Amino acid sequence: MPNKILVTGAAGKTGRAIIQALSDLDVSVRAFVRSEEQIPTLTSLGVDDVWVGDLLNPESIEQSLQGVRAIYHICPNVSPHEFKIGKLVINAALSAGVEHFVFHSVRHPQIERMPHHWQKMRVEEYLIESGLPFTILQPPAYMQNMLAHWDKITEQGVYPVPYSKDVRSCLIDLDDLAEVAAKILTELNHVGATYELVGEESLSQIEIAQILSKELNRTVEVQEISVDVWEVGARKAGLDGYQLDTLKKIFAYSNNFGFYGNSNVLTWLLERPVTSLAEFVQKQM
Repeated sequence: MPNKILVTGAAGKTGRAIIQALSDLDVSVRAFVRSEEQIPTLTSLGVDDVWVGDLLNPESIEQSLQGVRAIYHICPNVSPHEFKIGKLVINAALSAGVEHFVFHSVRHPQIERMPHHWQKMRVEEYLIESGLPFTILQPPAYMQNMLAHWDKITEQGVYPVPYSKDVRSCLIDLDDLAEVAAKILTELNHVGATYELVGEESLSQIEIAQILSKELNRTVEVQEISVDVWEVGARKAGLDGYQLDTLKKIFAYSNNFGFYGNSNVLTWLLERPVTSLAEFVQKQM
């Protein structure tokens, strides 16, 4: 009987975290990546089964699913092809007789004015109607996202955000998400569930800076940067037109409505308290 788990988008930070959590449980993993240059990243995590393929190629997906029991599907981040890729992977999993399809979605995918979220909702709908045994995970932004500015935070005391400092966010430690993903992939009682995974329930950017200040033992202040300034850096980082437009719409939505949630589901799944932002900062020191 197949016992391998396929993780798509395996070389990204989400994929790496989930693979590490599965490896800690001695689970056999096949990592799906888009280029051979990403293979060393996975082998460093102990993965000896790396599939190099194209998520827009049905044959490549079908071949990667041979001998696979379950799949954790992560689409490339902010992809304009999210729905197309989702359909291809779901169809291939259905043909291969995959026993459990776990979809990495996003918190509040039903918000149409955010294309990234709306595309994930369309994938959720297609997955639900496919007949596959499924679980859907809906995490918010990661605490790890602020590591992109960690030097600026720790050395200059500046926490930059491309929206109002009053915007309230809900966050999750990626390690908590990975622990839950591994649990869901290795237990049998999560089929049919859709889980909102919220850690810190509601923090303004000012409150985030206050926590950073306390834990780092230095003053950290929020710096509101214009979307135009953010876009210059984003283009240098390689983001394209669709990604830029989509992320700007997320920022605009945040300014109007913010994001907040409830940590009860994540606490229940972890069987322990969620990781707080303060604890996350402590782990970086």
